[in-house]
Amino acid sequence: MSQTSFQFEQYQGISVLRLHSGDGTNRLTQTCVVSLTETLHGLKRDECALVIAGNSRFFSVGADLEEIAALKGPAAYQFSRLGQGLMAAIENFPAPVCAAISGYCMGGGLDLALSCHRRIASPNAIFGHRGAALGLITGWGGTQRLPRLIGKARALEMFVAAEKVSAAQALRMGLINKIAEDPIAEACRCIRDIR
Repeated sequence: MSQTSFQFEQYQGISVLRLHSGDGTNRLTQTCVVSLTETLHGLKRDECALVIAGNSRFFSVGADLEEIAALKGPAAYQFSRLGQGLMAAIENFPAPVCAAISGYCMGGGLDLALSCHRRIASPNAIFGHRGAALGLITGWGGTQRLPRLIGKARALEMFVAAEKVSAAQALRMGLINKIAEDPIAEACRCIRDIR
């Protein structure tokens, strides 16, 4: 299991929180979720705008499936609550939070993107909630946020069919706000416009 963490960068005066892991897939492990939540609560005091990004191939594949498989009863419930806490911290952040998405944005990674105030994707971005193919469903709020964004019928198709959606499809259905060759630069422009 690869350790997932994150680092901060500055881009034209805006903080970019970049997810990274040894295998490059940016899994949201329990440790990572707790650390991200604590960091966001700390940043709340500064009310600084934030861009969340991954790398060119993966925004995030979501939760670590091996870690989930090992969870039983109360521990699984607790992990679900931890993920919900992270998504609420992003959604309720006092300054604009924008997801800059390149590559795969799947499962809990999509939940994370959905909790952001805006989503900018590269042309190679791919979105999906593949849990149904594995007998899982998200417990991090995606089942509520996705239907609000793209409609109940379309969201149900994505969940039940474990469908993958391209950036162009995501833009047409309203899942993302814009497609850009450089999603971080565009996300920073978007944040400046919101302010």
